[in-house]
Amino acid sequence: MPSTELSDRDFRRFSDLVYEKCGINLHQGKKELVRARLGKRLRETGFKDFNAYYRFVTQKDTGDELVRMLDAISTNLTKFFREEKHFDFLKQVVFPAYVGDKNRAGFHRLRFWSAGCSSGEEPYSLGIWVLECLGKSPRSDVKILATDISTKVLAQANRGVYPAVRLEKIQTAVVRKYFQRGYGRQKGYFRVKPSLKEMIEFKRFNLMDSFPFKEAFNLIVCRNVMIYFDKRTQQALAERFYDALLDGGYLFIGHSETLTGINHRFKYIRPSVYQKAGRGKPAPT
Repeated sequence: MPSTELSDRDFRRFSDLVYEKCGINLHQGKKELVRARLGKRLRETGFKDFNAYYRFVTQKDTGDELVRMLDAISTNLTKFFREEKHFDFLKQVVFPAYVGDKNRAGFHRLRFWSAGCSSGEEPYSLGIWVLECLGKSPRSDVKILATDISTKVLAQANRGVYPAVRLEKIQTAVVRKYFQRGYGRQKGYFRVKPSLKEMIEFKRFNLMDSFPFKEAFNLIVCRNVMIYFDKRTQQALAERFYDALLDGGYLFIGHSETLTGINHRFKYIRPSVYQKAGRGKPAPT
């Protein structure tokens, strides 16, 4: 049996490693979480203690185990249509502006990014909302990029299969429109229909890496992610989000988060909603 006693020294070393690799700030209050989650990795890999595991991850690993370690540490809690006020804001303020642009230009091209998409409920909710509010036509080109650092949750998101209990708060008509009911061995589960899934591209991406995107985004949704970062990391990330947006584009963060206390160039619109001020008119506050 491996030793799952996590010394303060080992905790500090893992905390520093996680901060270096993905920016997550693991303070002392997270020691028990680290011990429990990495203790499971010790049992699965057969290392005798945390010290041996740390040496392997930092000295001998090809990178695969480091990814699994970060998977184990990262927290992934989500649900469909979480933080409903954001979806109300899209329907009442943002989407009508897109419709107006489309009517004037005859076509619109929209790019959204779900940064920290977890098991997929957020980007699928966004896709449903796009289709419900904007519809689908040959004159529309709408794509959603969904990224997360965890390969485990990305695999689940890409499968697009959810137990019925996860869809209980979605209107029955919407479920029928965008999900296929499972039968036989899949009874009690629903699969996302191709018409929704084809809008979304799932990719593993570390927010601490340089942004490789060739296109700017109309909307970036990064909710309940920055809360795990320290102020310096939050500020650097806010700057890169700003640069990745089109003029007039929006950033949504979690309702328990704020950009107050860091230097940034965003225009505050309402709690958890920020805009990159540009040539277009800013949204009403």
